[in-house]
Amino acid sequence: MDGGIDLIRQHVQAFLQESGSHGFDHTARVTRLCRRIGLSEGADMAVIIPAALFHDIARPLEEETGIRHEEQGAEMAEAYLRSAGYPGDMIHSICHAIRSHRYSSGIAPATLEAEILSDADKLDAMGAVGIARTFMQAGEDGTGIPGAVAHFHEKLLKLKDRMYTDTAREIAEERHAFLVAFLEGLEGEEGGH
Repeated sequence: MDGGIDLIRQHVQAFLQESGSHGFDHTARVTRLCRRIGLSEGADMAVIIPAALFHDIARPLEEETGIRHEEQGAEMAEAYLRSAGYPGDMIHSICHAIRSHRYSSGIAPATLEAEILSDADKLDAMGAVGIARTFMQAGEDGTGIPGAVAHFHEKLLKLKDRMYTDTAREIAEERHAFLVAFLEGLEGEEGGH
């Protein structure tokens, strides 16, 4: 199985060569979080790890195609996994986790593995890494510090209360506190204090 995971990692990396707020480094962190949460929560690691690796594979294509990356990514994962001989029920579970991972997808995770992927993806938007990614995204979008601060209020500060698993809730508490402290300092400096 580990050889299969290495092949998936290489396959996904070929699609996520550009650095940025959703580059392969994000995928690697989400995969590590999924492993940590999955082991703690008793998840099926043969489902959660491939789902984590594939979860943003179509992110670079979304702007070009207009197709939501979670939908196109699930289709790309399914095609790859079928060609690699994965069992159909496992493919279904992996693809469900990919389709339901996005904060704004409107699809509720229906399995533990899908909940964990959703939690891990949200956790990577919190804490020190989340702050760095927010400012990277604001730079990519050209919205600067005001855009980053707006993103904190519109999304990031709400994530702590949207975790599914106990393990993720524990991690989120610490990362949320870091976000709040950073934002208070930033807004204080922006206000001239």
